[in-house]
Amino acid sequence: AAAEAAALGGSSSSSSSSGGDAMDDDGAAAPRFRRGAAEDLAALASQCSDRTLRETLPHGVVFVHGGLSASDRASAERAWRAGAAQVMVTPAEECWGAERAAHCVVVMDTQRFDARENLYIDYPIADVLRMMGAASAPRGGGAAHCAILCYAPKKEYYRRFLYEPVPVESHLDRELHDHVNAEIVASTIESRQDAVDYLTWTLLYRRLTQNPNYYNLTGVTHHHLSDFLSETVERTLGDLEQCGCVAVNDAPAEREGKEAESDEDDEEPELAPLELGMIASYYYIRYTTIELFSSSLTAKTKLRGLLEIVCAATEVDDLVVRPREDAQLLRLARHLPRAAGAPLGLPAGSALAPESFADAHVKAGVLLQCHLSRVPLAGDMRGDQERVIALAVRLVAAAVDVVASRQWLRPALAAMETCQMVVQALWGSDSPLLQLPHVDAKMASEFAGEGVESVYDLVDLEDDARERCLAKLSDAQTSDVARACNRYPNIDVAYEIDGAEEADTSAPITVRVQLEREEDWEPLPVHAPYYPRRKDEQWWLAVGDVDDNALLAIKRLTVGRDARAKLQFVPPRAGKRTYTLFLMSDSYVGCDQEFEFEAKVSEAEDGDSDSDGMQE
Repeated sequence: AAAEAAALGGSSSSSSSSGGDAMDDDGAAAPRFRRGAAEDLAALASQCSDRTLRETLPHGVVFVHGGLSASDRASAERAWRAGAAQVMVTPAEECWGAERAAHCVVVMDTQRFDARENLYIDYPIADVLRMMGAASAPRGGGAAHCAILCYAPKKEYYRRFLYEPVPVESHLDRELHDHVNAEIVASTIESRQDAVDYLTWTLLYRRLTQNPNYYNLTGVTHHHLSDFLSETVERTLGDLEQCGCVAVNDAPAEREGKEAESDEDDEEPELAPLELGMIASYYYIRYTTIELFSSSLTAKTKLRGLLEIVCAATEVDDLVVRPREDAQLLRLARHLPRAAGAPLGLPAGSALAPESFADAHVKAGVLLQCHLSRVPLAGDMRGDQERVIALAVRLVAAAVDVVASRQWLRPALAAMETCQMVVQALWGSDSPLLQLPHVDAKMASEFAGEGVESVYDLVDLEDDARERCLAKLSDAQTSDVARACNRYPNIDVAYEIDGAEEADTSAPITVRVQLEREEDWEPLPVHAPYYPRRKDEQWWLAVGDVDDNALLAIKRLTVGRDARAKLQFVPPRAGKRTYTLFLMSDSYVGCDQEFEFEAKVSEAEDGDSDSDGMQE
């Protein structure tokens, strides 16, 4: 059975026996755990969309889990805080959520199933202590109670840890790579000695002498500590250098007995961040993920390949595959629409079997495909899907930067379009009209028959024609469509080209871009009902050579009422070249713009230095 924590609340006076159960107004016995008016709880239950919550709430029993909608969660929390509901059932992971207190807490189990290891593992002691801490008798005096149900041989183990102080140990040594990479990017660490000094200010250093066996130290002398820190730093820097995040240079030579010819600030630092390291630090992704992106993304990567790479990220390792979820994932994979293709993460042509879906990365792929196909999910699966969606947007944005560092145009555009698709829950073959509320595939097909294939086409229709298209919608639904259309971006682009007439392969071409919105624009969040969080618009400006699949310049920016940007690039090839200026959204489908311009590029004279030409 799934492990749960049940919190039973109520003051000692209200829960004590008074010679019989409470009675309703009609003389019938009131439900045991209800402490509110029956009509009030019935009215609150009628607002719940979850059928089970509607059944239990009038009886004074509520439950909260990751799959509940925001409104249902609010209703359950409201009944609990008011004392109308006396029993709350929550999954174990909710112990670190909202602050809750109860007269009695019952921990129904102390283990959960780990599908990756195919065995049951214990809850962390910190989680058990957190659950236990919810027993605080918030509604009156008297003692609070906590009951922990566990496997009999574990009884003494929990008795010891619950009654004795638990030492807090550091796990920094297991996650040190990402911390050191971020500090190198921030220029806090510029040498090996800086890294060692950084560690001396951490809990890890304090605990080394207090519990050396936990950290595999053979002694606690200064020599042992110094060797441990040096080996840890060298190992960490070696891994970061191998994956291309950090450049490790030779230590500056000591200059004894003579003056330095240059200032120390002009010297090259011993540790310097590389582009991949800066991308990992900016997007808060692990160094192993950025290494995966660097080795897997190619100049020919398309949508499916990009989604496969995203689902293989290290951040997905923590996604839990619960008991019997593999069979549920298999059923979802078999009923995915044709546009979704085969399940992500499985080898091409492999047979679909339940054991294949016990992997966290395969689960992430199925959840992402269900999101893009708008397949509804419920329960814990929906909560996992929301986590995967938010993570995917961040990883895809990082993939754009990784591809841009390689100067590949088509994979960069594919990654930008993937970001739009994830935010709007659409496949690339779907109509952009599906971004509007109350518009389904059938209605979008009818719009196409009227020559309306985009949101701009719908907005530009005459009033009579628009009313005919939206005739099937009610007035309230039509108003929802109008509000979504008003949020849809409408940006005018003006640009100037400097240096295109006398360009050569050593002189930069400058593109000055002016972006303007309509006068009545308001800074509202993106209309994205399938995205689990608030999303604000961002845009990419890019210049590329489509024929050569070359990305020459890129810039990410936020566009208010207006914005200006300057892109510079050095033409890599001579001849009459056609370049394209792209304006790409990260949130909306169908609003991208492209502008072509030509330049006659000559070969640079001998002696002129070549430039990389990439500006980001």
